[in-house]
Amino acid sequence: MGLVVVLALGVGAYVGFQRLRPYLHGTSCEVHTSVGSQTLDVDQAENAATIAGVAFRKQLPERAAVIAYATAYQESRLTNLAGGDRDSVGMFQQRPSQGWGSPEKLRDPVQSTSKFFDALVKVKDYLDLDLHDAAQEVQRSADGTAYAQHEDLGELLAAGFTGREPGAVRCWYPPNREVPARRADAIRELRRTFGSRLRVLTAAQGSPAPAADAVKVGTRRSGWAVAAWAVTHAKAYGLREVRFDGRRWTSHAGHDGWTPDHGAQADRVVIR
Repeated sequence: MGLVVVLALGVGAYVGFQRLRPYLHGTSCEVHTSVGSQTLDVDQAENAATIAGVAFRKQLPERAAVIAYATAYQESRLTNLAGGDRDSVGMFQQRPSQGWGSPEKLRDPVQSTSKFFDALVKVKDYLDLDLHDAAQEVQRSADGTAYAQHEDLGELLAAGFTGREPGAVRCWYPPNREVPARRADAIRELRRTFGSRLRVLTAAQGSPAPAADAVKVGTRRSGWAVAAWAVTHAKAYGLREVRFDGRRWTSHAGHDGWTPDHGAQADRVVIR
């Protein structure tokens, strides 16, 4: 009898522990690649995924994303700041007085990233320049050499968020932090970031279930960039599950990252 009680208590403790696991891990994101790992706050990860998405929309090479990451980390630690030095605002600390645009637009990560890339591609031979020189040509900061110290981080983030290394991005947060699902809003923001080339499939068009949307992708790399965006924005939009390319991420076990899912297809990212 005593053994039965002990076993019952053991099972109950195990079940309780499983339910508490997300609380023990707190709230965070991690990018784990072949060159190292980096922990990010959820808002930093959202912004990092946005940079990759805008680079995809503009069909820019990975090096452009590396430069953007190093620049944004130096300027704001990848945080969408409401203010800064003088009239600087946003992730890249762009200044309205220098012609970058209105404060409202510069506080929008999609628009501020677009403006950064638009200026970067105008820099002659920017892909062949040292990173800090390319960044300085865009930013015109007091000390352009400061960007160089974040080049390794930029390469790590680019490898994960642009999808070159599959399943590199995971996020986690306690279940009580989940919000009501706003999947339609998430899909709209996803397409605003990545561009209209992404095709959204409804249930009638091949989405696996009425309670899910699927984003058709052209390559595995673009699919993993979309999947990283969905995972980093899951907390904000109440997304519960992302499936792609034989793997699955869920909000209730986010710290476990991407787990095997043999039914997940390689031509569409399923978001629920």
